[in-house]
Amino acid sequence: MNLLYGTGNPAKLASMRETLEPLGIVLDGLGDMRAPIPDVEETGATPLENARIKASAYYKAFKRPVFSCDSGLYIEGLPENKQPGVHVRIINGKRLNDEEMIAHYANIAKHLGGKAVARYKNGVCLVISENEIYERFGGDISGRAFCIVPQPHSKRVPGYPIDSLSKLIDNDTYFYDSDGAGEVSSGWHKSWQNGFRDFFANALKLSI
Repeated sequence: MNLLYGTGNPAKLASMRETLEPLGIVLDGLGDMRAPIPDVEETGATPLENARIKASAYYKAFKRPVFSCDSGLYIEGLPENKQPGVHVRIINGKRLNDEEMIAHYANIAKHLGGKAVARYKNGVCLVISENEIYERFGGDISGRAFCIVPQPHSKRVPGYPIDSLSKLIDNDTYFYDSDGAGEVSSGWHKSWQNGFRDFFANALKLSI
């Protein structure tokens, strides 16, 4: 089955392709479209609201089954009004590039005593038709807790800047130096891969 993944981020597309390949799902990304891509304003207050906004807009534009995902980052020790949430890249009205994000979150970790416990919470919306829509927002499609530290690793994967600041919570090892860390952060995403596979298998009535 072929689906459109509503993202222009090559790292996210590659990661989701790996996740859904066992279901026989082939993914296109927005970069594969030969039609104008709508500029979608993510005005939702939660990851699921933003996923719904994007999937709906791309379905209307391309008239084909499409899904979108969105994440919110939540850091222990930050007050609610300082939580990145769905605005991980937008700080004080400015959209940060990867290196600016590394500097910003390294500074947060520094001010939280040199280590900040964090977790991504994910939402997904799949639009098959105007009358067939599936959604999920929960722990089974969200990442495991991890630590953000002030000193970045030398490795960079475009689209995943915070991975360079990330350590495993149980053994204080940089994600990029941990066992199982592979291309496109494959080891990092195992915590949510099964949840996404279950979601698509149930929605599309596929066998895992």
